[in-house]
Amino acid sequence: MSAKASAPLFSVVSPVYQAAALLNELVARLEQELTALSPHYEIILVDDGSADGSWVGIQQHAARNPRIRGLRLSRNFGQHHALTAGLDLARGQWVVVMDCDLQDRPEEISRLYRKALEGYEVVLASREQRQDTWLKTRLSAAFYRVLSYLTDTRQDPRVANFGLYHQRVIATVRELRESIRYFPTMVGWVGFRQTTLPVQHAPAGRPGTYSLRRRLRLATDVMLAHSDKPLRLTAFLGLALAGGAFLLGLLTLIRFWLGQITVPGYASLLISISFFSGLIILVLGIVGLYVGKTFEQVRRRPLYVVGATTWEPAPHENPVQ
Repeated sequence: MSAKASAPLFSVVSPVYQAAALLNELVARLEQELTALSPHYEIILVDDGSADGSWVGIQQHAARNPRIRGLRLSRNFGQHHALTAGLDLARGQWVVVMDCDLQDRPEEISRLYRKALEGYEVVLASREQRQDTWLKTRLSAAFYRVLSYLTDTRQDPRVANFGLYHQRVIATVRELRESIRYFPTMVGWVGFRQTTLPVQHAPAGRPGTYSLRRRLRLATDVMLAHSDKPLRLTAFLGLALAGGAFLLGLLTLIRFWLGQITVPGYASLLISISFFSGLIILVLGIVGLYVGKTFEQVRRRPLYVVGATTWEPAPHENPVQ
């Protein structure tokens, strides 16, 4: 499909990772739903370095249906970087963002579109009853609670990437090129008229690909990227401890003058040194994390590298973004 072709009404962008077994069902349900809405649509599938044959499946679907465009990244860059690659290609007036594991039901797209026609530029799918494991649900709720506190915003754990976005919103999100990517917070930052719509959340069609370690790392990156409150909290903690140490020192000096202290307190001295040494290391660690993230950003490396496409890129299409 030529990049210069007339813009479709809908673009569906879905990052794909280790989903070869799900592609046929995903594409079939998307085609059925989109065809019922409009013949003018495109499906953009971004293979994020899968090793299970996902790219072969994407190529086969793209060869069968010219409305399907496939993009393969040169390695695994992560879900939100792969999503960025797809959004950079999306030309539709309305852009649907969804995962490939079939938990985001393609049949909800028509409902999202009808809601958008009421005058909204962003319609976020709200998963009223999440079909996830107990641990994943609890970790997600804790993450959003902490993120809400750190960013002084209201983060809804029922809302993720799945939703319908007007091209104006996507065009603005494209301008945000920070290296730490998290689509929901970027959409929240750009604003526009937003609403939510309750949707059914289906069980995952495959085991999760996010390990606990990857989830914790993503959570840490997102919190550090979108808030400086940890730095401010450490400053307040340092001020409070300094004030407490001053009062304790003053009390000790008064007791010494009154003759109430006759034997030096080696135990209390050891505890104090250990406590404040640990606190200093903690503060330095927090500052170091921010410095490290700043270093990543100032290197200005590409957000992703394209390894292959299912179409012949035009001369102006840069495979490195």
